[in-house]
Amino acid sequence: MRGGGRVAGGPETAVVPEHLDVVIVGAGLSGIGAAYRLQTECPGQTYAVLEARESLGGTWDLFRYPGIRSDSDMFTLGYPFKPWRDAKSIADGPSILRYVEEAAAEFGIDRHIRYGSKVIGADWSTESARWTLTLEQRAGDDLVHRTLTCNFLYACAGYYNYDQGHAPEFPGIDSFTGQVVHPQFWPEELDYAGKRVVVIGSGATAVTLVPAMADQAESVTMLQRTPTWISAVPGRDKQADKIRELLPPKLAHRVIRTKKILFSIGFYQYCRRRPQAARKLLTGLTTRILKDEQAVAEHFTPTYDPWDQRLCAVPDADFFKAMKKGKAQVVTDHIETFVPEGIRLKSGRVLPADIVVTATGLRLLAFGGIALRVDGRAVNLSEQFVWQGAMLTGVPNFAVCIGYTNSSWTLRADLTSRLVCKVLNHMDRKAYAAVVPKPDGKLDERPLLDLAAGYVQRSIADFPRQGDRHPWKVRQNYLLDSATTMRTSLSKTLASTPKSAVRQRDLTVSR
Repeated sequence: MRGGGRVAGGPETAVVPEHLDVVIVGAGLSGIGAAYRLQTECPGQTYAVLEARESLGGTWDLFRYPGIRSDSDMFTLGYPFKPWRDAKSIADGPSILRYVEEAAAEFGIDRHIRYGSKVIGADWSTESARWTLTLEQRAGDDLVHRTLTCNFLYACAGYYNYDQGHAPEFPGIDSFTGQVVHPQFWPEELDYAGKRVVVIGSGATAVTLVPAMADQAESVTMLQRTPTWISAVPGRDKQADKIRELLPPKLAHRVIRTKKILFSIGFYQYCRRRPQAARKLLTGLTTRILKDEQAVAEHFTPTYDPWDQRLCAVPDADFFKAMKKGKAQVVTDHIETFVPEGIRLKSGRVLPADIVVTATGLRLLAFGGIALRVDGRAVNLSEQFVWQGAMLTGVPNFAVCIGYTNSSWTLRADLTSRLVCKVLNHMDRKAYAAVVPKPDGKLDERPLLDLAAGYVQRSIADFPRQGDRHPWKVRQNYLLDSATTMRTSLSKTLASTPKSAVRQRDLTVSR
């Protein structure tokens, strides 16, 4: 009975919530990929994808600032089951959104998406071995709460707070007579043509905005407190073009994907094992483009080693080319205060500005902010450990999608979705009603995300922990994970509850 039903039994009737086998939270890149794996590898499972917003695409639909793009190549950020056919390897946001929409339509996933359904609470009952989800939905101008039950909950909403970005307090900002904009909430009507723009920040968003705005703005200045590692990469892979000319699409996609994976892992390992050589390589490449050693030393040589924080990729060196044309500049300094005409720096210099863009980073939010409860008790996520980068101790029949920080997010996400399907099929074969991972001994806890970036350090204490050994360690190595994840022994690490031990419900809900 779709949408709930009633069971007769007296003067009053009880409303029976709709029940599904699996609920996927989030209709972004991860959620659509999870739905494909679920309906392909677990065809007997009923499911829905719950999306808080009114459209799919997640990050690629939400963020609308100029030049938005991925800093990962689309042969690895894309799905292994849907070849990337566009010319550019580093794609812009609208192209990625079209790709996700095509995947949802092509495989019939769009029919399972329920928009405007925000999961605000999830309560697990050991007695009935199911989740009761509290959904916030809009009914006209009102917000209403509805419930839905499921056997398994899979959170694919990422770990960013999409409602709030990181917004540090800037002294004197109320005195500024220009306009202040945050990239996460970009005004569609913003006109920056002929304006003086200052972008505060030096991460991926900032280095994307600068060249995208430089052609129309009078000037664009990136103001950073400290340098970030930035590397120019080809926007189009000519070798990939040749491979696609010679091989059928699916085979070509597989070959190119493998090549990209090997290169990214190899470069990451090179940076981690030979940091001084990596520093020399990156500064040398930037110097070759800018032809200004002093500028590279001042603005593009961080104190930390490459990949202590995520490395920013700029396709076809567009960021550096904007600097060479005189359309953009980088200033490394600290903000003393905003003034009516712009920003006064601690050095005494004033940066005039008509528009200030606060590209100061995102905020982390665990699993879309869903409040998890087990048998009426709130789950303290910081006390839990992550198994195989997917499931949590203390939380039965629950999985999360956590991508890589040093490679394309989708590589890890797809492995996790395949693992979830393996767990579901394992439960069906063994007639288990519930499973939960349990360590075989004491684990030394470590942060879930091992990055020194400020956006990670500000919030990571609220997240679950990883352990010191496999399968409790979230490894940043796709080759190792792809070789071991699907071979893991579920019986050894998952504690289970047989269906026979679960109290039978006296209300039957049709599927």
